[in-house]
Amino acid sequence: MSENPILEMNHVSFSFHTYGGVVKAVRDVSFQVKEGEILGIVGESGCGKSVTAQCILKLNPESAGFFEGGSIQYKGEEIITKTDREMRKIRGKEIGFIFQDPMTSLNPTMRIGKQIEEVFTGRTTMSRQERKAAILDILQKVGITDPERRLKQYPHELSGGMRQRIGIAIALIGNPGLIIADEPTTSLDVTIEAQILSLLKTLCKTLNVAVIIITHDLGVIAKVCDRVLVMYGGKVVESGLVDDIFYKKGHPYTKGLLQSIARLDMKKEDVLISIEGTPPDLFSPPKGCPFAVRCEYAMEVCYEQMPEKTDFTKDHYTFCWLQHPYAPKTEDINQLKGGF
Repeated sequence: MSENPILEMNHVSFSFHTYGGVVKAVRDVSFQVKEGEILGIVGESGCGKSVTAQCILKLNPESAGFFEGGSIQYKGEEIITKTDREMRKIRGKEIGFIFQDPMTSLNPTMRIGKQIEEVFTGRTTMSRQERKAAILDILQKVGITDPERRLKQYPHELSGGMRQRIGIAIALIGNPGLIIADEPTTSLDVTIEAQILSLLKTLCKTLNVAVIIITHDLGVIAKVCDRVLVMYGGKVVESGLVDDIFYKKGHPYTKGLLQSIARLDMKKEDVLISIEGTPPDLFSPPKGCPFAVRCEYAMEVCYEQMPEKTDFTKDHYTFCWLQHPYAPKTEDINQLKGGF
């Protein structure tokens, strides 16, 4: 994995016009993705992780949605100022996207081969035979059996796992530098999920493709990711290497996420600990820490002012007033019951 960032997102804010007002879905989000790295973005529903990912390819509807500020640079080129025509040269070829549900993302009226071939439209001088050879090659790489026959089939003729492999093939066929996978295993059973995750990790490491995986499943994060971004209320609250997030967490929300999942060392009578309360109203976001009203350690300053960034290492940081040198001492978040 290279230390060079292929994607840099700096202070990006994105909002939506709705009948009820303006929803501030993404608020001052910054992060980098390095070449060949697998970055996981995790958080509960409505935290802004999918909108953040779609901002990278400008997939959010711009009539209703709009950037309030920030910069998104892919290989040094600014994305936000590009026109839709310019973005068509990036989507698929430079940045691939694996959608959550392959049954709805694939066109039910088109054969598989035709859908994969669409990636080449207007982008290559390859002959028809060369395109077919490239498609058959990528289908074999993603583990599709009898690829010649699959090219002539429709999505409904394939299993869920096979459809998701087709989605991965479509994302990889243009030889992109970055792939965004939005909940890529949500609709699959656990056995197929493990196969898809293993395939995705192997292919991306082999081809040196950077990946952003959007998920609410910490098991997925543990299996495939190098680094993790924890989001809440449209903001990044913590980021670190996988071991940092699981064993050296610095934010109470990260602790809450880990407490809410089952562990191998749990006994039958043990109860999962949920995070009390509800996410913040993004029509009128709180001016302080977005997690303050649900946090058992919240102080007065947490409600009034957004926490400063605290760096633990060059790869691990958090936004939490508990880490401020003047904060009162509490129990170590990593030693509390239910932690990892």
